[in-house]
Amino acid sequence: MLTINWIDKIGEIPQSEWDALAKPLKTPFLEWEWLNNIETSRSAIPRTGWQPCHLTLWRGKQLIAAAPLYIKVHSYGEFVFDNQWADLSYRLGLEYYPKLLGMTPFTPAEGYRFLIAPGEDEREITKIMVAEIDHFCDRNKLSGCNFLFVDPQWRNTMENHGYSAWLHHSYIWQNHDFGNFDDYLGMFNSNQRKNIRKERKAVAKAGLEMKVFTGEEINPSLYPLIYRFYSSTCDKFYWGSKYLTRRFFEQLYPNYSHRVLLAVAYPENKPQHPIGLSFCLRKGDNLYGRYWGCFEEYNSLHFEACYYKPIEWAINNGVKIFDPGAGGRHKKRRGFPATPNYSLHRFRDRRMSQILKNYINQINDMEQEEIEAINNELPFTKKEIKFNL
Repeated sequence: MLTINWIDKIGEIPQSEWDALAKPLKTPFLEWEWLNNIETSRSAIPRTGWQPCHLTLWRGKQLIAAAPLYIKVHSYGEFVFDNQWADLSYRLGLEYYPKLLGMTPFTPAEGYRFLIAPGEDEREITKIMVAEIDHFCDRNKLSGCNFLFVDPQWRNTMENHGYSAWLHHSYIWQNHDFGNFDDYLGMFNSNQRKNIRKERKAVAKAGLEMKVFTGEEINPSLYPLIYRFYSSTCDKFYWGSKYLTRRFFEQLYPNYSHRVLLAVAYPENKPQHPIGLSFCLRKGDNLYGRYWGCFEEYNSLHFEACYYKPIEWAINNGVKIFDPGAGGRHKKRRGFPATPNYSLHRFRDRRMSQILKNYINQINDMEQEEIEAINNELPFTKKEIKFNL
C-alpha cells in the first residue's frame, strides 16, 4: 500500500529518509541539507515566489520516492528563460502563472530527477508520480509542470511520459587526464596559453595570494563573509538576483561544510583579510562553481578565483567535471565548451501543448547549431579535443 503526501516543508521529512534517496546521486543539490537550508534561510519561500510543495510517496512509514517541487508565480531564479512561453500563453488568453517547477532553487546545475529508493519498480513509481503531478496541476489550476537542468538519463524516461525536452547549454570543463595545470594549458593555441599565463601573473603582481580551503580547513568566520562577496557581485552586475539570504551561507556550517570549497584571495601584507573569493561545492568527481565576489577590483582576479585556481585544484584532486555556474562570456575562452542540458515541459492547455510539440524540434535544432558554432571557435590547438557532450 502506497501513500501520497504533498509536503510544504522539507524539514517535515526525516533527513535520513530523504538522503537515503538523494545521496547516491551525482548531484549534491538534491540532498536534504541543501534544500532545507534554502527553505529555513527564507530564500525559497512563498513570499519570494517559491512555494515549496514536495511530492512524497510512502510505504507505511518508509519514504520510497520524492520530488522537490515548487509552485512559482514568476520565473526569476530559474536560469531557463521561458518568457516566450509566458508570452504565448497570454496571447492565447491563458494565465501562465502559477506553474509547478522541479529544480533546486537558484541552481543551474544538471542532475534533477525523481528520487526513488533502490529496489523499487522505478517505471511504476515514476508512472504514479507523473499521474499525481497531473492531478495536482488540475486541482490547483496550474499551467503545467516544468523540470529544469534534468539528469540526462531521466530525460529519456520523462519523454516517454509525454514531456517535451527543450535543449539549452552550459559551459562545462572536463579533465582529460591532465597531470598538472601545464597539461591543461597544452590544449590551447599559443595565443591563449600566453593570455592565461599573463592573467595569472597579473594577480601575483598585484600582491595577491590565492588559497584553497575545503571542509574542515575552512575557518567558520568565512561563511558570513561569503554572503558579503555574493551580495557585492549581485549589486554590481546582476540587479534583482540576490536570491539567497545571509542566513543561507551562515547555515552551511557545520553540516554542509564537507561539500564546500573556497578559493580565497588575500593581500600578501594582510594574510588575515580576504578581499575576494569564489564559492564552490564538490561531490565525488564533480566540482560546481556557484558564486564569487571581491571588495576591490584587481586585473584578472575573477579568472583566477573562478576558473584557474579551481581547475588547478580539480586536476590535483582527481575531479573529472567542473561546472563553473551561470554565464558564458568568459568561460568559452578558458576551456569550458558549450555542453547540452535539457529542461522538460508539459502544459495543461491543449493548444499550448500542441504548439510546444509542433515547434520544439525546430527550437532545439537552432540551439544545437549555436552550440556547434560556439565550440568551433574555441581557442584550442588543431589537435582534436574530444568532449563527452
